[in-house]
Amino acid sequence: MDSNLFDELVTSVEQAGAIRRDEIAPSRIFEFSAMDVKAIRESTGRTQEAFAQMLGTSVSAIRSWEQGQRQPTGTARVLLAMFKADPDTAQSLLEKAASHP
Repeated sequence: MDSNLFDELVTSVEQAGAIRRDEIAPSRIFEFSAMDVKAIRESTGRTQEAFAQMLGTSVSAIRSWEQGQRQPTGTARVLLAMFKADPDTAQSLLEKAASHP
């Protein structure tokens, strides 16, 4: 390994430790807001069961998202963002995708 890269790695690890010990502030912070899955589902007028089927996930996943026990990730998060932005268009796109396997 290049000694410059190694030195950068060591510096980075030392900085991470200092941040964890609250000795220094991080240079940037990433925050992800929780999705209001229940509000998104209700905007579609669907039950938890129908919404789960439409998203291709389990009812228990929908329930845990709605109760804030877990947060959706990956494709489910993208689909939920689409439903939040435009429920009618998202539903139409999913119906088209389902009819053209």
